[in-house]
Amino acid sequence: MLSSYLPILFQLVLAGGFACALLVLTHVLGPRRSTAVKLSPFECGVDILDEAHHRFSVKFYLVAMLFILFDIEAIFFYPWAVIYRDFLSEGLFLLIEMGAFCGVLVAGFIYIWRKGVLEWA
Repeated sequence: MLSSYLPILFQLVLAGGFACALLVLTHVLGPRRSTAVKLSPFECGVDILDEAHHRFSVKFYLVAMLFILFDIEAIFFYPWAVIYRDFLSEGLFLLIEMGAFCGVLVAGFIYIWRKGVLEWA
């Protein structure tokens, strides 16, 4: 029984040994020249202009939460589309049910639009 797991164990040991060998070789053979440019903070090709710890507007978090909410609700369309073909006898019920779901989704979107949540100015 355990002999069937021997190739998997061998592969794990081989992969782990290869990874450790590469780490040791890069540490031993790699150049160690520290310069002021290498030690300076750098992010995405832009020099640092300000401190990293500054406050974001509440609207940023609100729009991020709304994006996640509408994104998750949009995911529910996929399972509905998959089962819709299998339940053609109940097709009208499923269509009305998805219409109600879309209605709530559109009503929520209209509500946040009128409240001015999506305005950045």
